[in-house]
Amino acid sequence: MKQAAVLLLATLFLVGGCAPAQPSDKAEKDTSAYIQNKGSDTMVNLALLWAEAYQKENPGIRISVTGGGSGTGITALMTNTVDIANASRAIKPEEMKEAESHGFKPVEFVVARDAIGVIVNPANPVNQLTLKQVSDIFQGKIENWKEVGGEDRPIVRLSRESNSGTHVYFLETVIRLGDKKSKDLFSENTLLLPSSEGIISEVRDNPNAIGYDGLGYITHEVKLLAIAKDDQSDYVIPSVETVNENKYSISRDLYIYTHGEPRDNVKAYLDWILDTEAQKIVADTGFVPVKMAGK
Repeated sequence: MKQAAVLLLATLFLVGGCAPAQPSDKAEKDTSAYIQNKGSDTMVNLALLWAEAYQKENPGIRISVTGGGSGTGITALMTNTVDIANASRAIKPEEMKEAESHGFKPVEFVVARDAIGVIVNPANPVNQLTLKQVSDIFQGKIENWKEVGGEDRPIVRLSRESNSGTHVYFLETVIRLGDKKSKDLFSENTLLLPSSEGIISEVRDNPNAIGYDGLGYITHEVKLLAIAKDDQSDYVIPSVETVNENKYSISRDLYIYTHGEPRDNVKAYLDWILDTEAQKIVADTGFVPVKMAGK
């Protein structure tokens, strides 16, 4: 028993000695050098790269980055548990009203632009669709690929979950075709997946699948479809160039929101994000820099 006790104490000492002390969230929040950043899954990889680069230049700053969806980030901003909320959609009027009821006004920064690509399996012979066809597919009005020039196969619809800003944007811009009065919804048999990577993986493995994803997440394992605004318009593949030239119709701003006007380290970080070095990271990850986009 004595030998076992000594061995246990030695083990605990070694484990404790190898692991650096981790301050509590409250302790880190109390320091001016800690920035908490939460929200959009579309933006999480970009935000991680920003944080890594900024911390190398500013070793006294610690930046925590987590995803969970745009709605999750905005909710955390409401409760003042984060310094920065990432969002792949604009804050909703009801969210702004709720924030004001808590005594603050979220401040918006457009930090990048993104295109939403409509993707299918590489074996699918369909190469292009109109926005109306995409809308009808995701509503369940078109059920078979042969209805849009493909093979006689059932269509499997994939979407992000409803707390995703990408889900909200796709619903409003593509399914409802920008009509604010529309009540159209995703088909009930649409499969909801929790991540951008999950969409890519399922489309890659399923020849019947169709999904959508931010341009920065789309890999060569899937096929991007060319999209036309209507029957009379050109079919356009999403790219940095077609977004910059306003030729691709499913593109959007990416946002950061702060709890009132940013100050001190948060302000310095946001100034850096909007400067040349951070915007080069935007381009390198497949998004569109705001300066290149004419913002």
